Amino acid sequence: MISSVKDTQPLKLWQYAIPLAGCRTKRSSNASTMQNLTESDCFLTPANHPAAMPSLPSGTGSKITKYRVAPRPTWRNAALGILVACLLAGCSDAPAEKPAAEAKPAAPAVPEDIQSAADSLLGKETTVLLFGELTKDGKQEFLAANVVPKSSKNNLPGTIVTRAVLAENDNGQWMEILRCDEHLKNAKGFLPGTPIGGVTGWRLAYEQDPEKGLALYFTPLKGAVDTHTLPIGVRWNPDTRRYQSLDRSYEHFLIEAPSLSTARSSLR
Repeated sequence: MISSVKDTQPLKLWQYAIPLAGCRTKRSSNASTMQNLTESDCFLTPANHPAAMPSLPSGTGSKITKYRVAPRPTWRNAALGILVACLLAGCSDAPAEKPAAEAKPAAPAVPEDIQSAADSLLGKETTVLLFGELTKDGKQEFLAANVVPKSSKNNLPGTIVTRAVLAENDNGQWMEILRCDEHLKNAKGFLPGTPIGGVTGWRLAYEQDPEKGLALYFTPLKGAVDTHTLPIGVRWNPDTRRYQSLDRSYEHFLIEAPSLSTARSSLR
């Protein structure tokens, strides 16, 4: 006789446990029903017959949900993890990209009046090489030339020109003060060292001294052949106020000749 409600709780649990335990009955060719279950069928399973596992693991609802939802690791996930790790390692070990080379500052644009004056002195195919206070005496000048472009016929080093001119701004007017064509000459005549025979091409070099100003070096060429002669040095002479050629030491100025017959023609 059941004396209280508290005593009935184990009985109800035992009653519910019997049908749930039916999942561990041995297999038979006869279809089993819940009504035919006996206590021996539920608990006395032969040892050589494996017991059927419950479709759900025992435990609380939260544990069951975690068991169902949690992804199971597979070889694909492992391979993917290794691949990602390799990619990350490769990125970290890659050498740092070298900074792009700094672009050289663009040459200042030639003022329109200088280019126009150069074109009027040497023609349309004229390149302005230098402009500014070249003589360091407060006046503006420019150096322009007809430059021979590099090609298979002109593979000589340096800047090769057929003609060149130095001009000075005198009260707003550009005046020619030195010319190089077949010969070298200024307003007073031919510069010593220039060949008597006409020169069709020159190698032109120049340097800017912060104190002495611009220095020019003209090397005469025979056609497209380098003659290996010494260049003729030309510099601004502050005493005579004009450009004159220099001796072989490039220290002393030489007086220009009024005609080619009196000009020194050979270069030693």
